[in-house]
Amino acid sequence: MRKPVIAGNWKMNKLVGEASELVAGLWEEISGQDAVEAVVCPPFVDLPSVGRLISERGMTLGLGAQNMHWEESGAFTGEVSPGMLTDLGVTHVIIGHSERRQLFGETDQGVNRKVTSAFEHGLQPIMCCGETLKQRESGQTEDVVSGQVKCGLFELPAEWVSGLVIAYEPIWAIGTGVAASTADAQEVCGYIRGLVAAEYDTGVAESVRIQYGGSVTPENISELMAMDDIDGALVGGASLKADVFSRIVMFS
Repeated sequence: MRKPVIAGNWKMNKLVGEASELVAGLWEEISGQDAVEAVVCPPFVDLPSVGRLISERGMTLGLGAQNMHWEESGAFTGEVSPGMLTDLGVTHVIIGHSERRQLFGETDQGVNRKVTSAFEHGLQPIMCCGETLKQRESGQTEDVVSGQVKCGLFELPAEWVSGLVIAYEPIWAIGTGVAASTADAQEVCGYIRGLVAAEYDTGVAESVRIQYGGSVTPENISELMAMDDIDGALVGGASLKADVFSRIVMFS
């Protein structure tokens, strides 16, 4: 049985004090639940304070980063290494988000290098994939998603892939208020699981957790989570309010 993983991607929001306040409020709402693996992904500058709070209060809450470089150190101005993240208590890292791909030129090959490095450093990667509205309307969804997933998995050993989280985020649904229908989300998430099975085997594919992301709300989370191949959610705007995100985490 795959344990659902619901991660909140705060993007470029929340000052240090606000971040701690949000996590403290969230914990008040979800403390004691163990049916879902809950993760918060603040901006880099908030990771130290949020990490301390999680540690001091003994929260069973994952701490995620929104990006990382694949190298351990070096002349990469403005970047953050995997070792720097683990030193702060980070447990998860989002890799290949569409905003990183579209706005900052990240490539499928770079995503693969980051996923590899994350596993090598004991981090849980959340590898993102998804198509634009134009690509969907032209019938390219499977081609786009297949290319991103296959490249992201390139030369990864089966034992790593079994522990991978893949986030399907149709770009046309991110921050628009227009979520994919549950049937559409299930269709693509099922297709992704099939890709993993074809590249590895059924056992590996059944172990991979696949999230849906894109205008996830307390109102649609239960229906999404009822789908066979949806094992959680990567939540954007709705993760910025403790009461709203807690309702998503506690969907059951």
